[in-house]
Amino acid sequence: MMLYTSALELSAAIKDKTLSVADVVEEYLGRIENHGDQYNAFIYYNREKAMIRAKEVQARIDTGESLSPLAGVPIAIKDNISTAELETSCASKMLGGYTPVYNASVVDRLEQAGMIVIGKLNMDEFAMGGSSETGVYGAVRNPWDTDRVAGGSSGGSAAAVASLQVPLALGSDTGGSIRQPCSFCGVTGIKPTYGSVSRYGLIAYASSLDQIGPIAANIDDCAALLSVISGPDERDSTCVIEQPFEFGCNNAEDLSGVKIGIPRNYFGGGIDDGVKESVLSAAKELGEAGADIEEFEMPLIDYMVHAYYIIACAEASSNLSRYDGLKYGYRSHDAKTLSEVYRLSRSEGFGIEVKRRIMLGSFVLSSGYYDAYYKKALQARALIKDAYDRLFRKYDMILSPVAPTTAYKIGQNIDDPIKMYMGDIYTVSVNLAGLPAVALPCGFDPQGLPVGFQLIGDAFSEKKLVDAARVYQNRHTPCKIDQKGMNQK
Repeated sequence: MMLYTSALELSAAIKDKTLSVADVVEEYLGRIENHGDQYNAFIYYNREKAMIRAKEVQARIDTGESLSPLAGVPIAIKDNISTAELETSCASKMLGGYTPVYNASVVDRLEQAGMIVIGKLNMDEFAMGGSSETGVYGAVRNPWDTDRVAGGSSGGSAAAVASLQVPLALGSDTGGSIRQPCSFCGVTGIKPTYGSVSRYGLIAYASSLDQIGPIAANIDDCAALLSVISGPDERDSTCVIEQPFEFGCNNAEDLSGVKIGIPRNYFGGGIDDGVKESVLSAAKELGEAGADIEEFEMPLIDYMVHAYYIIACAEASSNLSRYDGLKYGYRSHDAKTLSEVYRLSRSEGFGIEVKRRIMLGSFVLSSGYYDAYYKKALQARALIKDAYDRLFRKYDMILSPVAPTTAYKIGQNIDDPIKMYMGDIYTVSVNLAGLPAVALPCGFDPQGLPVGFQLIGDAFSEKKLVDAARVYQNRHTPCKIDQKGMNQK
């Protein structure tokens, strides 16, 4: 029954001496060892180091040291976040076998809080993908149907939580990479405001868009984890928050006075009926909880995906230029000249999706095309941010679907990049504007697959979003999967 307990309840039981840290860690390690191959969510885990760490944390608790509300709880980390004692490969041949010499800031904060990092999670290669199929370790499988994708790029993080292999996980969100896997796997996630969580130690895909965030079974666990990892960091000049988030306890049961906008043009063509019905049902439930629900027309929707992929790929082209077989990364054994070292190392070390995005990014940054594509994408981004600023003068938050579909079959869309990219239509604008969003499960489609919706807020309005999410989840219990992977709706 321990696997059904929330992370906060697990930590409380440890502090009350009902459970030991070693017992909790052992049970989750057993889950990984017995069921991990079924989902392919983990790339690495280290039993010996996890158990040593469990004893250290238990000693700190026993001496009465004041630790976080998540002390003693195991957590797993997306494989693009640096960990000094665990390999960090970004699910790429280019970084195979690489173990960083330092922890990311968020990992240091987890350890200071008394949490136990037990492993690294599968993902799309260098976080480039929307299905967690592009990594060198193979596709992550959705716990609700192992023939289907878990979403991406943080698919391993969402699948590990949904399959009860770990109570908490960290992912990164560049254009929906936390929220979409949460929707596909029926779990909860937060994409924080850009600048609220340090990116130091996060291996960059698109530096102006990337943000680390929590994934858990419910919003309270997510909020507690975000409190741990947020806050200022002198090693990241873009981390502008002055204090970590504090969410406290809010047992409010209504949303009186909260005004929520719903973009009606998100519910036209291209969205599955099952997704539409579940998301609108969630909106109705929030309305019944006292919120004032109003429809509006989302501006600039036709430019969001295009602007996002131009900017993201341009930044990726720059960030990944360092992996050349000399300074960083894999070096081809067949290279005989300097030119061949560059060409063969990058050709052999990167997968097809990463190459595609590097080439697109190099193209839009090249002479003669910079003004036509990249500059215009930046102008569109400014217009999108301005549009959100105007919307939040009228609404406290915006409710929308996370994705137009539920989880699709593994391999179904991998050869159609345009279709894959358009699957991000509801999520990318949040990253372009640097805003926070909470992804919550809200039901199932006719095939029994989870559906998620998101609440989007103004910059640094995470507490407002978390409070609304709590009201919703108090009225609508999140879905669970039992220990055999059987659906429990």
